[in-house]
Amino acid sequence: MTRARFEAVLALLLWPALWLLYSREDWWRALLAPLAGYDQPVLYERISLLETAQNHLLIVLTAMAGVIGIGIPLAILATRRAGKPLLPLIANTATIGQTLPPVAVLFLVTPIIGFGPQAMMIALFTYGLMPTVQATLTGWREIDADVRRAAEGIGMGPWRQLFSVELPLALPGILAGVRTSLILSVATASLAPVTGGVSLGTPIVSGLAVDNASQVMEGALAVALLALCCDYSMRVLQRRLTPWRT
Repeated sequence: MTRARFEAVLALLLWPALWLLYSREDWWRALLAPLAGYDQPVLYERISLLETAQNHLLIVLTAMAGVIGIGIPLAILATRRAGKPLLPLIANTATIGQTLPPVAVLFLVTPIIGFGPQAMMIALFTYGLMPTVQATLTGWREIDADVRRAAEGIGMGPWRQLFSVELPLALPGILAGVRTSLILSVATASLAPVTGGVSLGTPIVSGLAVDNASQVMEGALAVALLALCCDYSMRVLQRRLTPWRT
């Protein structure tokens, strides 16, 4: 088995293994029991860790779908001749979204759409937009002008040049931006309980409220494991889609 195939198989097996780990509360209880205070519950008991993980991942994937579906096309539009005037607006808007703290976005959005996971999804979308947009723009800037001229010289039209030449060359940068946005979203989604949502941050918020270190560690470890799995899976995907970079 080649290294690339081994990494792909490992990335696929990590997810059911992670979900199995989330479902085994007896393992978590045995691990975290030394951190619990006298007469304190070791784990957050109102909802299972597996269910909080599912909600957490749903929030992240929904936000990332918006980042990929809106951010990348907007960045590509800004590289086209017709979209050049929009380049400063798109780049500055993405940057502003990154500079706004997610908590600030949550408190701005919540009065408009109400409590629930939707506010967290919007906050993650605004927060994750900049890395993906900037990485896409950078990937396009790094394409050699001679490559574009060669494509035009053999008769490629704008659309064929976009999909056959420019997009493959910019793909490594785009994927790097998406990976950064994904990891930021996984970590930041822990704030969902602030607006009434449920995520892996729920045990953390509950533990902080009652000074229960075991519940705080439960949520923190769960978020870290999810972030590591997402990061490794994205790295494997990058290698599979851009084999010339390995």
